[in-house]
Amino acid sequence: MNVLGRDDSAGPTAHLGHYRAADGSDGARVGLDLDRPHAALVVGKRGYGKSHTLGVLAEDAARAAGVAPVVVDPMGGFDGLAVGDGVPASVVDDPRVPAATLPPSTWPALFDLPATDPVGALLWEAATEAATLSAMTAHVEAAAADGGVRRAARNHLALADSWGVFDADGLGADALLSGATTVLDCSGLDDRAAAALVRAVALGLYGTCVDRRPARLPWLLIDEAHVFFDGVAAPALETVLTRGRTPGVSLVAATQRPSALPPVAVSQADLLIAHRLTAERDVEALAAATPTYLSGTLRERLPTAPGGAVVVDDATESVHGVQVRRRETPHGGADPRASERADQSSDAPQSGHSPSTTGTGAAQSGQ
Repeated sequence: MNVLGRDDSAGPTAHLGHYRAADGSDGARVGLDLDRPHAALVVGKRGYGKSHTLGVLAEDAARAAGVAPVVVDPMGGFDGLAVGDGVPASVVDDPRVPAATLPPSTWPALFDLPATDPVGALLWEAATEAATLSAMTAHVEAAAADGGVRRAARNHLALADSWGVFDADGLGADALLSGATTVLDCSGLDDRAAAALVRAVALGLYGTCVDRRPARLPWLLIDEAHVFFDGVAAPALETVLTRGRTPGVSLVAATQRPSALPPVAVSQADLLIAHRLTAERDVEALAAATPTYLSGTLRERLPTAPGGAVVVDDATESVHGVQVRRRETPHGGADPRASERADQSSDAPQSGHSPSTTGTGAAQSGQ
């Protein structure tokens, strides 16, 4: 099996799929390197395999020795990784992190406040002096600041508490580096809360790898990554992209909208897995960063069928057409269909009541 992302045969590998032959048939098996840290980008329009490919990588990364995958799941589509015994994975339905995981400078930005704003400065000070939301609130209450400033800071901290993502006993880097795949289900969080969580997780993994040599190297896999690159999580993700490979942190960012990513997210990727794209801006965003060894234009190489991908491998300076393999675990990212609901309805036992009678009975029973 040829392995993309390295020029030798050593180390753990993810089975990505098969090469696409000229006649459209499957060629030889192709893998992807899990031994070394990588910055990878997976792109594709909706329905053509972007999230599926992320799940394929998560499945094999979970089984690889020395690797600890962490999946950020903003849409609730990766719960299937924990179904059955084939993949060592767990889903955290209510992910939380210690407030102290966020650096003090993050707290003003979390509420779109300049650090020089009196309220922003007080939040920064509180985060510097205290490690929990309750202790930060107590610091604000006792601060020698204008009453309106203290009240505004207190309200911001109450809002952060209402998100439900901060807990002194929340997930730390050691738990995430335990070995099994950890799926962080962020589908119940709004964008700002999820961004705070992602920043804490990314910084925690990066900081741990800088400070010591963990038994496993983290792979942070993020679906709908454009959401997190446009918010408070962006500085942490850019740090992992530009500096993460030296301490051993890998990042796999998946998105339908590569044009919404900062240029660094495209230019720093040493592995690009591109499924079908049709939006001009998205194709141009990738084309602007494609290497000189890509013969022809990227547009000409992009596949048209679901599951097909063109892989640009900067480690070996090569380009490959690949058909991504099937998932071994259930994929929860498919769109619901009215026809499926109709089939379920027709299979259900009939009560014998007309719709109007059923509705009246339901209303009466609730009184």
